[in-house]
Amino acid sequence: MARSSSSAFGRSGASMWPWLAWAVVILIADQVTKTLILNHYRLGDSTFITSFFNIVRAHNTGAAFSFLSDAGGWQRWLFTGIGAVATMFIVWQLRAHPGQKLFCFSLSSILGGAIGNVVDRLMHGYVVDFLDFHVGGWHFPAFNVADSAITLGAVCLILDELLRVRRER
Repeated sequence: MARSSSSAFGRSGASMWPWLAWAVVILIADQVTKTLILNHYRLGDSTFITSFFNIVRAHNTGAAFSFLSDAGGWQRWLFTGIGAVATMFIVWQLRAHPGQKLFCFSLSSILGGAIGNVVDRLMHGYVVDFLDFHVGGWHFPAFNVADSAITLGAVCLILDELLRVRRER
């Protein structure tokens, strides 16, 4: 069945809109939590929550694990561009495969997180991180809701592929 280029429905008749709605939920949760941190914490402030978890305000001008954070500023535009290209690709995939639930859940989770971090880069020049997990003296790099959604999406995408390969056997 041919479909119009303006249709939000894939070949199965399923809509991509629920998946975009999930991405928006993630984006809102991400931006609300970051706004709370920006309004109530100064850079470096920390609140002890448990023996392994703190809330801390951190700024990341780089990518995951502060990759390229000392690059001098150009990385802001590089990561913003990557986010924009990823957004277009993901929307294209959601539109093409809206009936593939795990695949679309994965992509829309990544989409919501990617847009959340792009919004930070455009508004502040850095990504606001605040979730700080640690054991003893070792700290996992601080992260945020967007990063969590991207990680969840990536794990689910791997699971989706493993399940697809298994089904094809």
